[in-house]
Amino acid sequence: MTKYLLEIGTEEIPAHFIDKALAQMKEIVEGALNQHRIGFAEVRALGTPRRLALLIDGLAEQGEDQAEEVRGPARKAAYDAEGNPTKALMGFAASQGVSLDNLSVKELNGNAYVYASRLIKGQKTVQVLPEILVNMVSALNFPKFMRWGDLEFKFARPIRWVVSLLDSEILPLTLAEVAAGRESRGHRFLSQGVFPLASAAEYESRLEQESVIVDQAKRRAEVWRQIQAIAEKNQSVVEPDEELLDEVTYLLECPTALMGNFKESYLEIPEEVVITPMREHQRYFPVRDKAGKLLNRFVTLRNGGDRRLDLVAEGNEKVLAARLSDARFFWDEDRKQPLEAYLPKLEKVVFQEKLGTVGDKVRRIEGLAAWIAGVLQAEPQVKEDTLRAAHLAKADLVTNMVFEFTELQGVMGRYYALECGERPAVAQAILEHYQPRFAGDQPAASQAGAFVAIADKMDTIAGIFALGIEPTGSQDPYALRRAAMGVCQTILARDLPLNLEDLVIQALSQYTYVLADEAAASKVLAKIIEFFAARIRNILSDEGHRYDVVDAVMAVPFARIQQVKERAQALSSLRQHAGFQKLLAVFTRANNLAKKGEGGKINPALFAEEAEMALHAQVLATQKAIGGVKEKEGLAGVILSLSNLADPINAFFEGVMVMAEEPAVRANRLGLLQAVVDLTRDIGDLSKLQE
Repeated sequence: MTKYLLEIGTEEIPAHFIDKALAQMKEIVEGALNQHRIGFAEVRALGTPRRLALLIDGLAEQGEDQAEEVRGPARKAAYDAEGNPTKALMGFAASQGVSLDNLSVKELNGNAYVYASRLIKGQKTVQVLPEILVNMVSALNFPKFMRWGDLEFKFARPIRWVVSLLDSEILPLTLAEVAAGRESRGHRFLSQGVFPLASAAEYESRLEQESVIVDQAKRRAEVWRQIQAIAEKNQSVVEPDEELLDEVTYLLECPTALMGNFKESYLEIPEEVVITPMREHQRYFPVRDKAGKLLNRFVTLRNGGDRRLDLVAEGNEKVLAARLSDARFFWDEDRKQPLEAYLPKLEKVVFQEKLGTVGDKVRRIEGLAAWIAGVLQAEPQVKEDTLRAAHLAKADLVTNMVFEFTELQGVMGRYYALECGERPAVAQAILEHYQPRFAGDQPAASQAGAFVAIADKMDTIAGIFALGIEPTGSQDPYALRRAAMGVCQTILARDLPLNLEDLVIQALSQYTYVLADEAAASKVLAKIIEFFAARIRNILSDEGHRYDVVDAVMAVPFARIQQVKERAQALSSLRQHAGFQKLLAVFTRANNLAKKGEGGKINPALFAEEAEMALHAQVLATQKAIGGVKEKEGLAGVILSLSNLADPINAFFEGVMVMAEEPAVRANRLGLLQAVVDLTRDIGDLSKLQE
């Protein structure tokens, strides 16, 4: 059992490239080792801006042997009438590299076949590992690649050195014409530069001596420890920011935290305007007092030691001061005219080449938002706020502030709306109409915000699909998946009784200049509904519902999303209930037989058996009671009430010949079974459920 190290030394890799690359490295190598049956205890992927490293602990010296049986020709083709081997058999034995003595005959599905038994010897690790690693490097996928020199090889950044050590010995391999050795590099400024590694085991400790914390988890913890320590020392607080912490972790190799200041007068502008240039542009952590009030301080990290931190802080302060000065100028300039005055500029901003300008989009959002508010019978004031918010929703896109700091779209719209006297509900809806902005973000909390958010996102989906552009694989340039998920999450969060199909139809009705005719519109409608079905399935799966429950509730109309969620919750909670299990056992048979009929009205005069009369009576009683049960006990109560059908259905199958010779009687009995199945349609297709 040995330890292996691969270190790929590079020029500085962008921070957001590294984490996914490390995950790929680990996954690819573990898969390849398992494929070659080479044992290992653990594979770790480590990374800094200047290196991607792989450490394999407990690596076996050789892959395990594997016994294998290969099926050959049928026995009747392998031997002639006298029992002598045929050419087919001898050819099979030769192809497998075995003698005729190593062949056996076994039966499979009632037929006899010849099998060859052979032992596949495991390969030595030193023979296969270099190929595994070279293939792994070639398979890494980065957001962007670079080529350098005259090489066809591509990587995130040019490769400058490679270390490949199996314990203390160099395992030869070459990447981008760089031959592997044992010489690594320390911190660019705090180390001796190039240094030899005696063995793979000393990698992490030796790099720490050279001012590099190569383990990203350890480095991240140290970054946060230092941030918290310096904040506490200054009687202040830095709130957790996982995304920024992750990015900073991959920007440095030797973290040292320091605190800087800026003019207190900048706190007079909205705090988002102060925080955005700090966080998004400079990667600084905002600082607050114990009560949560923003202070005129920031914490940043230096990729180095603590020498002359005062000069480092001063340099960072100058950069931030320039950005905050710009921000204050934009704030003052933008407020010189009301938000509505910016609307004409939207007529010159292209939304999508074939879909018109942002001004055109605003008018579509207004129309769709008004339709949503009307369908949901919103209060008059809510309707008014919705229309006003839709009208002003995109105006801040052409302000100075949002042009410079695009992250503030919607945020500045809210501030500017309040500054020019708009109702607070309108201003809040302008902010919320972008929500949810990302995974984990909250949907719009207000009614007006929710209506405009749905209208905005649905308009984008309808327009892009109308052009025939659909997300494929990882390609989703218009973020349609996120938009569709946002529509679903907003509907669910606000419990809006919107019919999804009606919503899509209304959105598409504003694109008659794109869609050729009704047939084209119907085709696009079907694609969008299918697209939403995938999003709803994801939501249900993320909530922990089993695949068969998801299949069951999605097999019936799902246009009202909150009903789909309620169905899934009811089925998941009751699927192990004894009464429901009893119903499922007979429902599948009833459903399969009902498919052979054509439904239609049931004629009690054709009943000849007591069991079918009893089942019909129970169906009628259930139909009558089901509405009241749903109102009082919800779908869970409906499901349990349906369980009362189990015994009558069982008695029906035992005492009645469903497929009677007389066509009218047969059709009547099949119709009765269809009536049973129809009672469950409000819940889902129960035949999809697995026991």
